[in-house]
Amino acid sequence: MPVATDAVTPRARALAAAIREIRERSGVSGRKLSAQLGLSHGTLSHWETGRRIPSVEDVAAFLAVLGVVGEEKEHVLDLARHAAEPNWLTVGMPGIPQQLAGVWECERAASAIAAWTPMIIPGLLQTPEYARATAVAGGLPEGEVESRVMVRNGRREVITRRNDPVMFEALICEVALREVIGGTEVLAEQLRWLGDMAKRKNVTVRVVPLGVGWHPGFAGPFVLYDFPDAPPVVHFEHYSSGAFVPDADDVQAYRGAVDRLREIAMSPAASTRHIAEVAKEMEHTT
Repeated sequence: MPVATDAVTPRARALAAAIREIRERSGVSGRKLSAQLGLSHGTLSHWETGRRIPSVEDVAAFLAVLGVVGEEKEHVLDLARHAAEPNWLTVGMPGIPQQLAGVWECERAASAIAAWTPMIIPGLLQTPEYARATAVAGGLPEGEVESRVMVRNGRREVITRRNDPVMFEALICEVALREVIGGTEVLAEQLRWLGDMAKRKNVTVRVVPLGVGWHPGFAGPFVLYDFPDAPPVVHFEHYSSGAFVPDADDVQAYRGAVDRLREIAMSPAASTRHIAEVAKEMEHTT
């Protein structure tokens, strides 16, 4: 039986995204597909938003009707088997695309996002050229680079949309402003864009300077998502693994880490000025 849930898990959000993308790609309307599956239109709509988790059997029927086979079929069925599990850990590159879908859905559903990035500009604030340079440097196959850049650009819509954009706070280590990724020209453009984005009412950028001593950010990057319809969750992404953690104690600990990083960071105004200064330095070295 399908599971109704008030606590939408990250994996359920990823499953919802997969179902929605497959149905839209097929060109079949939601009402027509519901009739083919013997479901109400509301049920399918709930699947596509993650508010109701379909059974593995329902997902298998959905995939069969739309002719989905092979690796994509197994990928979606794997999401369905574990969609209700709150914690989500993947190890190895095959898991990362699933988590990317989960991240995208968390971004779309969030009311507020706080991200700590010690070594790189946050993904939601990256220019296409900077995103492309990180993908190439990360060893992505040539055929996947442009699709990954397009996804990155598409994700930005959550903070630039006209209606109800998500509140986004970027806590960035000073190191990330000076790490030359893609060359000084690409970095200078990225920093100018970062300064422009910081002027948006829903975006706050704070730079954590060097020389402030130990702080919780030394443990590594993380993203904290708050939702209007579900408990908050913390996401960790590393080189070839990642995890969503909704445990209340962990979330509270990372909320405290965000507070501490705010305390030691430059003010938003000072951060914007510093970013502009570094951008000028990079322009003079191009």
